[in-house]
Amino acid sequence: MPSNPEPRNSYDADLPAYTMGRAAELIGVTPAFLRSLDGTGLIEPERSAGGHRRYSRHQLDLAGRVRILLDQGFLLAAAVRIVTLEDRLAAAHRRIRALGGKLGPGEDASIPIQTRRDTTTRQNM
Repeated sequence: MPSNPEPRNSYDADLPAYTMGRAAELIGVTPAFLRSLDGTGLIEPERSAGGHRRYSRHQLDLAGRVRILLDQGFLLAAAVRIVTLEDRLAAAHRRIRALGGKLGPGEDASIPIQTRRDTTTRQNM
């Protein structure tokens, strides 16, 4: 008899628990914004039996981060690329720790609260 995978609980960041409306409400965006991210490849929501999009907490965190970068003036393609790279770096650091490795000072993959382009050096050039 095959073993069943461990059931996912409500704290599982990858559990597609949120409808589009609820997801948009939670992160303060419109459903149209979430749909627009589908085309970028950043998030691919699962679908319910009825075909409705279902988002995970992790996907909402990524979408929220993109929204912050857009509000700071980044283009959508740049914001998606930044968030993708931040997410991959965080995953790599989790893997290093899972394998017993350690990260040194300054190597933490935590996402900064704000990301700003440095415009002062351009103005002084």
